Amino acid sequence: MIDVPGKVARIVALGASNLTRGFQTVVSTARVEWGEDVEVVAALGHGRSYGARSRLVIRTLPGILESGLWRQLESLPAAPTRALVTDVGNDLMYGFSARQTLAWVAEAMERLQRFTRDIVLTDLPVAGIRRLSEGRFLLLRSILFPSCRLSLREVVLAAEHVNAGLAALATARSVQFFRLNPDWYGFDPIHMRPSQWRPAWREILGVSPEARRNGGGRLEGLKLYFTPPERQWLLGIEQHTPQAGMKLRRGARVWLY
Repeated sequence: MIDVPGKVARIVALGASNLTRGFQTVVSTARVEWGEDVEVVAALGHGRSYGARSRLVIRTLPGILESGLWRQLESLPAAPTRALVTDVGNDLMYGFSARQTLAWVAEAMERLQRFTRDIVLTDLPVAGIRRLSEGRFLLLRSILFPSCRLSLREVVLAAEHVNAGLAALATARSVQFFRLNPDWYGFDPIHMRPSQWRPAWREILGVSPEARRNGGGRLEGLKLYFTPPERQWLLGIEQHTPQAGMKLRRGARVWLY
């Protein structure tokens, strides 16, 4: 394990929809801040669970703890690494308890600390969830988590429990606990507005907002968005895509799990 203050050679990013939607911003920000040789190893995907398989329409992904990301980290040479642990709340909507959700995050943190002490853990956007009306909540629940039957009150209480647990976990593990800015969200209380991706991910990554603008462009974003992860199921058929570290035209190597 190597930790060099101010120097980052590798980003390890765990998350779900927000990380997936803003992933090109994460990659390009890291490239501009830390150089074209930066490596990004990520386990992400819409609706991703930390500990269980998750299905969205026709696609199923393994839980982050089941993914090949951990094997890949073991195989890579040691490097100064910054890790992001984000998008924790999906497991509540899949019917898992706050206690189970926190146990999975704690396991992910324990594994990450074998490789780095530089970890950023984000909270849940509880403020936006609290502001939801019953009607908006039912609409969003039916679209994003159609199998969920939790009430708005139950979701808020569980999210508050998880947030308290995440804060305690960050303290116990001596990692940074990052509180998400409610201004980054709009009608949808759990997904950042596209206009806020750049400032949000720069803050989460710990990059100065005054730094020069990141590059990459729309084509790179589409490439990253549609590149398949190492393992997924489409219509129940398992697919394997070996991850050799995709090299991007403007620099950086990316592994997806």
